[in-house]
Amino acid sequence: MLRKLYDWVFSLARHRHATRSLAVVSFAESSFFPIPPDVMLAPMVLAKPERAYFYAMVCTIASVLGGILGYAIGYFLEPVGLQMLAWLGKADTFEASKALFQQHGAWVILIKGLTPIPFKLITIASGIFQFNLALFIALCVLTRGARFFLVAFVLKRWGPPMLAIVEKRLALFTVLFLVLLVGAFFMVKLIGH
Repeated sequence: MLRKLYDWVFSLARHRHATRSLAVVSFAESSFFPIPPDVMLAPMVLAKPERAYFYAMVCTIASVLGGILGYAIGYFLEPVGLQMLAWLGKADTFEASKALFQQHGAWVILIKGLTPIPFKLITIASGIFQFNLALFIALCVLTRGARFFLVAFVLKRWGPPMLAIVEKRLALFTVLFLVLLVGAFFMVKLIGH
């Protein structure tokens, strides 16, 4: 069933209303839908490289808005949020996740938002754990924007061969990005003192 859903989302990328569909998929994936928008973003960028950054912006805005819905589900409808986490196989890690969020919530959102891990896990959990909403939105803009604009850049610049390399070494690229992010954070702190 998941494969059929994946194929259906991929086929939306060739439709004349592909941009609207991309926004809907990006919105839904951040709160309840299982297929990531990259499935549509990649073929759309390859078909029209001159619109790569526009598509990335559509993904980012819709994903952040969907993230706010996911947050609201966790915050206002905690039993529903917990049930959704259970469906995703994450109910058994609830206490460990709560402790992680309490200590390193911002880092959790930044790191997980860049990876292929379903973003709805983070958005719903952020609401359940009552993470600061303004900071949550800012982090979502940063991490989702970085992810979608990176995909758009890679595909626009190097096309399908580079995408295969990035997908194969996604963990390495994520670690490199995080090292740069932490380094920039410490540089800002050092300059500020």
